[in-house]
Amino acid sequence: MNIANKLTLARVIMIPIFIGFMLLQGAQMLTFGSESVPVTQLIAGVIFIVASITDYLDGYLARKLHLVTSFGAFFDPMADKLLVIAALMLFVEKGWVPAWAVFIIIARELMVTGLRVLLAQTNGKVMAAALPGKIKTMTQMLAIIFFLFANFGISLPIAQVLFYTCLFFTVYSGIDYFWNARFLFREL
Repeated sequence: MNIANKLTLARVIMIPIFIGFMLLQGAQMLTFGSESVPVTQLIAGVIFIVASITDYLDGYLARKLHLVTSFGAFFDPMADKLLVIAALMLFVEKGWVPAWAVFIIIARELMVTGLRVLLAQTNGKVMAAALPGKIKTMTQMLAIIFFLFANFGISLPIAQVLFYTCLFFTVYSGIDYFWNARFLFREL
């Protein structure tokens, strides 16, 4: 197993650890501005950041060192989606984000993943991430980090703004991907 795939696997292993720390009800609190945050949540935040960095690193190393494998092509995006879905579902449970919005995000991820599979099967092509999808991913990761760290003590609702920006780009990028692949559906 090459280094890029090991990083992907490490990210998958970090997901239940992240969930575990989010579910722990630690009594120890740290204060960010006017917000008190459980230390266990901050540890989960650090785990999320490390996992997010491995996402960047595994892709970078796979391309730079020519280590692209079928395992990595499948598990890298799967690990990303599982990490984000875990965080967003926990945020719904905590009342930080609405369930309907998380449903839209998950539905888009599943639909675009299905579209990628369909495109690969019918044309043998890999659908590259477009700019709206990259913006979606960036705002999604930042929103999660700001939620986990209680906006870093900033009194503005940065996490919420980033989350709804992510939601906008989730819908926009999903439409964009399907529009650009509309030729697949002409036979229907």
